Amino acid sequence: MGRLAITGGKPIRKKPFTAWPAFGQQEARGLQKVLASRNWGGFPFPNKYADAFAQKFARYHGAKYGVAVSNGTIAIEIALKAAGIKPGDEVIVPAYTWEGTVGPILLLNAVPVFVDIDPDTYCLDARLIEAALTSRTRAIMPVHLAMRFADMDEICRIAKAHKLVVIEDCAHAHGGKWRRKGAGASGDIGCFSFQSSKLMTSGEGGGVITSNLEFYERAQSYTNCGRASATDQYHHRMIGFNYRITELQAVILDAQLDRLPQQAKIRQANMDYFAKRLRGTPGLAFLKHDRRQTRTAAYQFVFKYLPEHFGGIPRAAVLGALQMEGVPCDGLFYEPVYKSALFPIEPGDWPALSWGRKKSLNLKTSFHCPVSERAAYEESVWLPHHIFLGSKKDTDDIADAVLKVCANIDELRGLKHPAIEVKSMGRADRPRIEKRQW
Repeated sequence: MGRLAITGGKPIRKKPFTAWPAFGQQEARGLQKVLASRNWGGFPFPNKYADAFAQKFARYHGAKYGVAVSNGTIAIEIALKAAGIKPGDEVIVPAYTWEGTVGPILLLNAVPVFVDIDPDTYCLDARLIEAALTSRTRAIMPVHLAMRFADMDEICRIAKAHKLVVIEDCAHAHGGKWRRKGAGASGDIGCFSFQSSKLMTSGEGGGVITSNLEFYERAQSYTNCGRASATDQYHHRMIGFNYRITELQAVILDAQLDRLPQQAKIRQANMDYFAKRLRGTPGLAFLKHDRRQTRTAAYQFVFKYLPEHFGGIPRAAVLGALQMEGVPCDGLFYEPVYKSALFPIEPGDWPALSWGRKKSLNLKTSFHCPVSERAAYEESVWLPHHIFLGSKKDTDDIADAVLKVCANIDELRGLKHPAIEVKSMGRADRPRIEKRQW
């Protein structure tokens, strides 16, 4: 019998961590108000509570206009359409992200171009963007990942120099700031998700923010079945779809936004304390903090496990051990989209991949992003944000579990049990399970 719970020892923790999602009387009162009104849906558009929330959310992030929509993936599609992305246009995206960042590009018959991530932040590496630009490039889509922002200074500089649109995927970044500007407000358009695991949630839902009136009007029309926008100064007419959010979701989100700052304060204090306890532990490393990121939105706490320091014991073994100690965690949270089983793309199904090319572009085989692959399959450890909403004692348990596994890691060598890495349900519709022996 070993010291680790997975080898028969006593686990660090048996008590559940803080439950998520969090809610209270404000959500209950809002729902009751909408129920009594009998006006539950997204039409008339923009509906009362949906529009009030959208504008409040936009102002909170420093943008002029907001549209509340049905989910985060749709928010990206709307933003691309609002920005004027046409069939055949190319959009720069990080390889290490959720497949839903890339799917909307294909749905508009445009072409995603994968670029590797910065090993210090796990976000789009701005130093690699210009080498990936072509005459067809029309937009850059940075993804602010987990705890960090992409380098918005350099991305916006490149975009301005090449007359490109910047669309920020802010699904992890509610309330975060870059140079005191809210997430989504440094670029041209910001996209948010309100799915169940996010920092604020209505179960599903999404948001688009911008300070560009023309983009705002296009986003409204596309969301509302092609109808004219509320302001209609640019008189755009397009085929649109019903991508509206309901009033029931809107009142929940209004309450969630009100509680976000206090939750962020608690989460940040506990994460800082956790990092302090682990810093200096051999074989572990941390993402770097950029001082230009003036407020952290920590969707998950991410640190690096360096298997070479531990004699090649794979991350999957460590994750299994941590889970047995009572700490929820993920490793294969994301993977390079071009390698994902949730990205079963056939070039012949997407006409733009062959336009103007001698051979159709195969998105599964045409890219190799080594930093993304190492993060996905070897080193990243993701801890869910809600476990940092408790007490200092809760945080000590998380740190104690990690340190215990590192101190007794030789107990994992030679175990015959399968390690199971589950692709997080945070942004997925179904789990991806990989069984590995260690």
